[in-house]
Amino acid sequence: MAGINAQAIKELRERTQAGMSDCKSALAEAEGDMEKAVEIILKKGLAKSAKRAGASATEGEVRAVVAADRRSATMVEVNIQTDFAARNDAFRQFVGDVLAAVEKAPDGADAAQLSIGGKSIADTATELTARIGEKIAVRRWDRVSIPAGKHGITHAYVHLGGKIGVIVALEASSQAVVEHPAVQKFIDETAMQAAAMSPIVLHRNEVTEELKAKQQEIFEAQLREDPKPKPQSAWPKIIEGKFNKWYSDIALLEQESQEAVSRGESGQTIEKLLQAAAKAAGGELKLTRFVRFERGEGLDKKEDDFAAEVAKMAAS
Repeated sequence: MAGINAQAIKELRERTQAGMSDCKSALAEAEGDMEKAVEIILKKGLAKSAKRAGASATEGEVRAVVAADRRSATMVEVNIQTDFAARNDAFRQFVGDVLAAVEKAPDGADAAQLSIGGKSIADTATELTARIGEKIAVRRWDRVSIPAGKHGITHAYVHLGGKIGVIVALEASSQAVVEHPAVQKFIDETAMQAAAMSPIVLHRNEVTEELKAKQQEIFEAQLREDPKPKPQSAWPKIIEGKFNKWYSDIALLEQESQEAVSRGESGQTIEKLLQAAAKAAGGELKLTRFVRFERGEGLDKKEDDFAAEVAKMAAS
């Protein structure tokens, strides 16, 4: 039938994010009329969202909030399938509602079971999936806080419109130390450092034995493949140096401050800047925890082989 070909199916699929077979059926029902086919797809509602349940949601937004007393900061990642849909007002409202709900929840609570306007977040996400036409998932949330009876401050930084978010907790010996400008500057710059440089731990002693063993294998393989091989007796010292360099990349306190580098102050680690801020404020400081979310990290984006899919359909 005229108007029903691979290019038309591809166009309808791109415009609606519907499945290949749904697009083919809609075009057939619309007798090749693209606009009518779009309308048919949009009218599928919940049936469409159910068929798309296995689709990948790797776009979306990371958003964070700091409590009014600055003693806790909460962050959430909510995913959707396309960047275009992530800018939808209804989706952005949902992200805000989810963040407000988890901010009030106890640590470790299952976000899906929390309530928004009398409905669970899971049910609200399903309904919104039907309205927008893309899978929506509340992937994760976390919180950093200052324990009762201790002085301190938390801070949040969100980069690139919600692509990366960081929350940080900093304990202090007094409230006067917390309020000192040097301390305020330090926590702000540290949050930006974590966003930019992707540390995975705060201290090197937080690295798991499993991860260290894997890195040991990598270093040994590098030495074996070295075009100018070193004697095996020298390997332990070389590997120790490699580990120290690796720790300076992955442990936040050992990273070189990028803000300091931009000011022409090379060699300033986050640990050194922490000590300098404490000295300037006349007290003690301890960076206790940070959390970094990068939108979609660790999720596989589904790559479709369009030509192969069309060929498969044509043969059926």
